Amino acid sequence: MMRIKLTAHTLVYYAFAVTMLIFTVLLSHTAFFTTANLLNVLMQTSPIVVMAIGLSFALSVGHIDLSIGAIVALCGMVAAMLLQPFGLTIAVAASLLLGGLIGAFNGYLCERLGIPSLIVTLGMLGFLTGLSRQLSGLQSIPIIDPQFISLFGQGAVLGIPSQILWLASLVCLAYIILNKLRFGRHLFAVGASKPAAYSMGLGVSRIRVWAMALSGGFAALAGLLYAGRMQSARYAIGESDLMALIAAVTLGGCSLLGGRVNIIGVLLGVWLIGCISNGLILSGFSSNEQMMVKGIILIVAVVVISKVNSK
Repeated sequence: MMRIKLTAHTLVYYAFAVTMLIFTVLLSHTAFFTTANLLNVLMQTSPIVVMAIGLSFALSVGHIDLSIGAIVALCGMVAAMLLQPFGLTIAVAASLLLGGLIGAFNGYLCERLGIPSLIVTLGMLGFLTGLSRQLSGLQSIPIIDPQFISLFGQGAVLGIPSQILWLASLVCLAYIILNKLRFGRHLFAVGASKPAAYSMGLGVSRIRVWAMALSGGFAALAGLLYAGRMQSARYAIGESDLMALIAAVTLGGCSLLGGRVNIIGVLLGVWLIGCISNGLILSGFSSNEQMMVKGIILIVAVVVISKVNSK
């Protein structure tokens, strides 16, 4: 009799397959499995996948970044405010640079002062959320620049939506960095054991700051994708994504303690959460009930991963 070997890396594949099987039975009378709906799920989750990739870089070195959602909102707003007076190039560059610098500053505080990243990024989350609200006056900032909208939102190349192209490119880039480059091996070495990384002659603090900078940079790019799709920047964009992000990276096989990241697993984890959310909507669940289900998924994912790792 064939035995199924469940590991932290394979959990998401089984979870995805089982979820699709259940939805095949329960949602066969709905529009869930239509091409238009599945493409919609893919489009909606694209910015979240980008955020999850950024969080994966932080997790690879043993940090966690709770400020990601706030960076998404602030950088999207900065791009929207700079578009008209300065143009596309400066607006996008400034937004990405800001995100990277915020992430690097988070990492610097953690390394210089020895403060846990949980505390630093939680404080940064509060500061950036308040700053976004102050700058926007609690109003959306419309985006009318056709180039920006085409590049980050509604455009397409050979019939493929630009957001899907961004998603595929960034997943490939992250996979190459983490699995093919020396920098990726250094990230994992630092996350697995700082003393061992020191003995190898690695600049541990520098590597951890760079990981946090990448986390902030990817969050900024997610903010651009959100703004392009919605054709506006909003102070609340990204606020509700944190729980889904942590659930996705946990299901995807990432260790919250560092040293283990699975980009393909993260991608499937985000899609799984997105499909579940979409299925709940089609089933008539309210937004409150959807949040409850996502909370349960996060708890179950952490418990299952802990049990698998303890074997």
